[in-house]
Amino acid sequence: MVDSGDRAREEFFSEAQEIVEGLGRDLLALDEAVRTNKVDPDVINDVFRAVHTLKGLAGLFGATRMATLSHELEELLDNLRLGRIEISASVLDLLFRSVELYGRILQNEKDGRDAPMPEVDDLLRLLHQDAGPSAAGLPDDNYDLDPGLLSVLTEYEEHRLRTNIASGMTLFRLRVQFHLATIDQALDDLKITAKPYGEIITYLPTGAGADQDSIELDILMASRAPLEELQRALHQAGAAVEEIPRRNDNGHGRVAPPGMPSMSAGLRGGVPTGVSRAVDLTGSMAASPPSSARNRKGELSSIRSVAQTVRVDIHKLDRLMNIVGELALVRSALGRLVERLRSAPTERELSLDLHRLQRTFDRHLAQMQAGILEVRMVPLGQVFDKLARVVRQISRDADKLVNLVITGAETEVDKLIVEELSDPLMHMMRNAIDHGIESKSVREAVGKPAVGTIALNAFQKGNHVVIEIEDDGKGIDVDRLLDAALRRGVMTPEDARTTSYREVLNLIFQPGISTKTDVSEISGRGVGMDVVKTNISKLGGVIDVHSEPGIGTKMTVTLPITLAIISALIVRVADRLFAIPLTNVQEAVALDEATVRQIDGREMITLRNSTLQLCYLARLFGLNEEEELSARIAGLLGGARGGSAARAALSGGRRGDGGRGTLGLQGGNKRKYIVVASVGARRLGLVVSTLIGQQDVVIKALGPSLASVRGFSGATELGDQRIALVIDAPALIEEILHGGGDRQRNDPRSTHG
Repeated sequence: MVDSGDRAREEFFSEAQEIVEGLGRDLLALDEAVRTNKVDPDVINDVFRAVHTLKGLAGLFGATRMATLSHELEELLDNLRLGRIEISASVLDLLFRSVELYGRILQNEKDGRDAPMPEVDDLLRLLHQDAGPSAAGLPDDNYDLDPGLLSVLTEYEEHRLRTNIASGMTLFRLRVQFHLATIDQALDDLKITAKPYGEIITYLPTGAGADQDSIELDILMASRAPLEELQRALHQAGAAVEEIPRRNDNGHGRVAPPGMPSMSAGLRGGVPTGVSRAVDLTGSMAASPPSSARNRKGELSSIRSVAQTVRVDIHKLDRLMNIVGELALVRSALGRLVERLRSAPTERELSLDLHRLQRTFDRHLAQMQAGILEVRMVPLGQVFDKLARVVRQISRDADKLVNLVITGAETEVDKLIVEELSDPLMHMMRNAIDHGIESKSVREAVGKPAVGTIALNAFQKGNHVVIEIEDDGKGIDVDRLLDAALRRGVMTPEDARTTSYREVLNLIFQPGISTKTDVSEISGRGVGMDVVKTNISKLGGVIDVHSEPGIGTKMTVTLPITLAIISALIVRVADRLFAIPLTNVQEAVALDEATVRQIDGREMITLRNSTLQLCYLARLFGLNEEEELSARIAGLLGGARGGSAARAALSGGRRGDGGRGTLGLQGGNKRKYIVVASVGARRLGLVVSTLIGQQDVVIKALGPSLASVRGFSGATELGDQRIALVIDAPALIEEILHGGGDRQRNDPRSTHG
């Protein structure tokens, strides 16, 4: 049983990580708002609240380093929201750096490490240095604002009023009457209605009301909209809108319009400056924030949580998926039992009942499997948001202007795949910025926009997810790439002359190959893209590259949606069973040996007007098909004499009769099939001995001793103590189509364990 303290700590890490990820998204929105000069104060408040929540969580669980950083950030953000310091690029850099360090602090806390973190100390010193001057007083504008109103404004409200006046906004007074029982919801609705037109700065009671169950508020609002437009927009909310008069040039104020008394009525002399106010049920004023009474009321009426989500450890879902796999075996055994009962005439009624039970079991098992898979799915936006922060930081380090365009962030894949995608995608982003996007001066010289664009796109394609990273940079210099490959001995000059353009582009995935002559902190060491390709292959995916000089480069990653449970085609190769994921199977056809031809040393056939390369799995895996066929014939003839007859049949078949043999097995056991496997645009024909059928399987890892064996992604149990290896179709296609063909023809046993 899990200790309650450990469970609480896990909840802390999960909630803190969620807050940090949300903080990163808010900072990206704030960065975009600063660039467009449309800063929304609500975003700053959201960031402030997130850091404040983190500080509380960290203090509760003894995460001192996180609590200290949160406290200093809170001071900085408080100065930002109150206008004491300006939002600048340097301030945003500090905030983004804080998000990065939050993640590292959380990891250290989770691992139980208390090692010094000098980067956190450096950031704390920088945060101390960024303390700005105090906010100035209200601007000397010609609005006829009542001193009584100014005396009760909070510091934040003073800042918002000062900011709106300085930006040239017009001030309006809204008169609204609310019922006390619904004032909270009605006021929130009014704020939502008014937000597209401006900002509500503050609100005060007038001391009047239609009856003792209602209250009237005067609301101060800043807007650029004309008076008539505001009146039309807020009419449904029951608000009477008036423009606040301005002073005459001689400094004498004008009289407020009839029916709109001074906003300071009933407030003079009783409330000290800077104290917030709240309305209680009798309409009187209290020296506490307006939300306090509301929160206390909510706490007293109900302690029910409003959250409708449950955090679940992914490993618990793995255990559930394993149980589903075991149930799938039970389903198969049940199906075999039904078939046996059908052949027994005396058990017909029992067979029908069991068949109905099996169909019900199948349906519920499919629903359970789909439900667990759905729970495991998370949007790619989780990793895309992190990439947006990486792009911002790397582009600043490289002194380049980059605009990241994200589409398809809502596309969902398995949680485990998302976690493993972070590093490969980050490295591809680094390459796009450092190798692809040119500097501002170079882009302008060739007639490109000064700001480079990187498009990050994701979409579902059948049972796969496709992720594209495309930049409008200079493209890949294939000549320089070939020179680097020749210098490192990756290929010979003869190979370079006959290598296709696509094969040259794939050289970027070779270790040690780089087109950069200088080494920077970002790239240039010739490491990384080979690791990217390896990691993508481990996830059952492939990566393709397309580039045009002067136009840009596009990386395409194709991945399965989930690795937990898959539908597979069970095949026999010689005397062994293998499973090929159906997500990689286009079709299966019978092999006509007469149509096979050799092209450049590779065996090909023409299938549906397209050339298809073949891979004989028995030859690739080093399996002896003749021994397997001999065993089958011996089983038919029986005894040792049957074994010698089988060998004679095989020998006779090889000597003449077109390879048919004396037993006429050409139409039966000797017939082979082609399973057309595909990943993305790549296709390969896998030649197998027999097609067994389709089955849902749960993939189990091969273990440390077999982890290095290429070509297999795991193993699965098929029932009746039968085990099948699961073929890693993407890795196999990659190996055979890019250099593995010679090995499989000449020495297949050296290719796979």
